[in-house]
Amino acid sequence: MHYECQSCGHLTQRWAGQCPGCSAWNTMVEQSGAAPRATGGGYAGAAGTAVVSAADVDVSADPGRPTGLGELDRVLGGGLVPGAVVLIGGDPGIGKSTLLLQALASLVTAGLAGIYVTGEESLAQVVQRADRLGLSREGLQLLAETEVERIVASARRDSPGVLIIDSVQTMHTEAVPSAPGGVAQVRESTAMLVRFAKSTGTSLFLVGHVTKEGALAGPRVLEHMVDTVLYFESESSSRFRLVRAIKNRYGAVNEIGIFAMTERGLKGVSNPSAIFLSRAGASPGSVVMVTREGTRPLLVELQALVDPTSLGNPRRLALGLDQNRMALLLAVLHRHGGIATQDQDVFVNVVGGVRISEPAADLPVVLAVLSSLKDRAIAADTVVFGELGLAGEVRPVPNGEERIREASKHGFKRALAPRANVPRKGPAGFEVVALDTLADALDAI
Repeated sequence: MHYECQSCGHLTQRWAGQCPGCSAWNTMVEQSGAAPRATGGGYAGAAGTAVVSAADVDVSADPGRPTGLGELDRVLGGGLVPGAVVLIGGDPGIGKSTLLLQALASLVTAGLAGIYVTGEESLAQVVQRADRLGLSREGLQLLAETEVERIVASARRDSPGVLIIDSVQTMHTEAVPSAPGGVAQVRESTAMLVRFAKSTGTSLFLVGHVTKEGALAGPRVLEHMVDTVLYFESESSSRFRLVRAIKNRYGAVNEIGIFAMTERGLKGVSNPSAIFLSRAGASPGSVVMVTREGTRPLLVELQALVDPTSLGNPRRLALGLDQNRMALLLAVLHRHGGIATQDQDVFVNVVGGVRISEPAADLPVVLAVLSSLKDRAIAADTVVFGELGLAGEVRPVPNGEERIREASKHGFKRALAPRANVPRKGPAGFEVVALDTLADALDAI
């Protein structure tokens, strides 16, 4: 008899109200049987346990096989690497199973054998989805199973190039005496699947559930055991889906792929800037910025609404941005710009459901707030980007020249940018206003 934390997987022989491992309260659950022996995430490599020289390691293998979905290839780092383990998480119904079924059908058409293992749906439901998406049944190999030992045995017999597990929370192994979905079961089942993938060169996709807080269910060690972690993001009312790579051993971290949900499944969006800039013209409180997601620049619109408050404490709400960062920027605007918002409610939103975490949004946020407060629109052909320091200085951001080229490509004629980001020779007919301080930015608009 032992107790296991349902948050972090910590094992103990005595019950405790607070987990000694993660300090979470009321998460220790009694488990029958002896405590499971951790098998870890190791795998049997080609060289066994022998020490080899780095000069003798062969790295000439295929760097990545295209999945047939360009946006998925982008977040994977160029394609599907043999032996790679990819964890995909997202809210229920957001399109995880749809995306993987489309990718499998494309890979099968290209000549790669694959198996789709379903632990939540029947085989008939999977086939009906494939029919709705207009996918060919020819070559699609399906398996309805939840026991990892049987799945691995079937995969060894059929030798697939890609294996999809939907979902990892439904899997269980006989080596762990607990119910499927528990921390120990998820960890040990994943460890067995990872060892199989690494030892055979099979590309493995794992579908993971998310908690109410939006994190992947199960222990965080699950994210450390895989090579790539992808998150689905979407607004409830939007038909667009963002797939963000938060961990990737084969490509850029924070890369995003953008899909549109259609009757025929998820379709890649080749020009996402056009989606997020669907505005009729300039309006007070609206600013276009050039952000950078992964390896590509992206034009998005920031909107701010400043309104007199009737409360003692004015409200501060940011959607798609760090709310604490916005409060800091309002203080900088007051101290170094002379613009007070203590008696105003301030709301800031990134149009299209995009989340921006880079500091290049500092200057656009401040100018959007000022534009709404003064009820004066910023020119529709102007883009803004730049980090704002606590001393009121405008700091440079990475890849400034690339951001300017992206703005010019979409018809913009002017940019407000940090002086260090001004290119020596910009696009023809494009003006770049160099900024050193917040005062310079206020003068420029």
